[in-house]
Amino acid sequence: MEPLPTSVLPAGVRARVLRGINGLDIHLLEAGHEQPNRPAVLLLHGFPELAYSWRKILPALAAAGYHAIAPDQRGYGRTTGWDADYDGDLAGFRFMNLLRDAVGVLFALGHRTAEAVVGHDFGASVAAYAALVRPDIFKRLVLMSAPFSGPPAVSFGETPPTPSANEGPDIHAALAALSRPRKHYQWYYSTRPANQNMWKARQGVHDFLRAYYHHKSADWKANTPFELEGWTAEEVAKMPTYYIMDLADGMAETVAKEMPSAAEIAGNTWLPDSELKVYSEEYQRTGFQGGLNWYRVRTSGRANGELEVFSGRTIDVPATFVSGRSDWGIYQSPGAIEKMQKSACTRMREIHLIDGAGHWVQQEKPDEVNRLLLGFLKASR
Repeated sequence: MEPLPTSVLPAGVRARVLRGINGLDIHLLEAGHEQPNRPAVLLLHGFPELAYSWRKILPALAAAGYHAIAPDQRGYGRTTGWDADYDGDLAGFRFMNLLRDAVGVLFALGHRTAEAVVGHDFGASVAAYAALVRPDIFKRLVLMSAPFSGPPAVSFGETPPTPSANEGPDIHAALAALSRPRKHYQWYYSTRPANQNMWKARQGVHDFLRAYYHHKSADWKANTPFELEGWTAEEVAKMPTYYIMDLADGMAETVAKEMPSAAEIAGNTWLPDSELKVYSEEYQRTGFQGGLNWYRVRTSGRANGELEVFSGRTIDVPATFVSGRSDWGIYQSPGAIEKMQKSACTRMREIHLIDGAGHWVQQEKPDEVNRLLLGFLKASR
């Protein structure tokens, strides 16, 4: 697989492929690579995104003296060597193996440490475990749009552990039984039809992604998130349909109902059609199953056993959290943001909620994200 062409990249950003990293050929974008011995910052994207999601962040980090590195993670983009078969082996998508991918990228580029690991959306889970498991490598942590509430709990003594958010079948039956029957998107993403529904969407991949990104952005004015009272069907059903879907709809049908107008698309400055085309062409080629496999690992609980090894361990490196004020991701797991601040991270500096941004904060408000990121790196030295 050839790297992304220079024509779609900002000045100073290059694409390349690292061969033989934990069984993968990893495609990445980097900036600040021209000068050796620069400190590294590793940027990890989420779903349904790519290394390209960091195109507005990479140049700013390079200008500040860093070697900024953003890989297409396992299952995404031009990284190859992963299994796209729904019936294939999910073991490669375990969080510890995703962390192994990230460490492999860092080491292959000649860095024994990173000044910071930055994770957005599902990439925040990998970034959090990077800082928790290897604080000697990852000196700082920046989480974006997805709070980390700590590793799975293990029972102590005779008392069984309290079920954590997103566990157990009861809530799914309760959601389906609501007067407006609903379902949780993560469990939908874990089903066999999910990939085909999005990859072969009636509106096409490009328009599917346009509607998906719009629906979760600050451009969709109904995104006015608030803290939920608990993990119950009645409470989580207060979230928009991109999280708690109508029971009969796939995700393609869900977001099609919120497709922006032609005028809104033409006026979109944070994701013009020329940039969206980079995403849509990649997903037209790969489908979505690689990214969906991350959800399957989470919802099945198959990664919990090895993660329980870290039960009770905290993230002790300097950390910060950045999200859009219009992002429901902060609240989708009730209590997670409080746990992140009070117990999971012992040196959480600040929580930043950026006005005018939704879930895609580093794309919607890159200047503000760059200011916060560089300020954190400087202040936590």
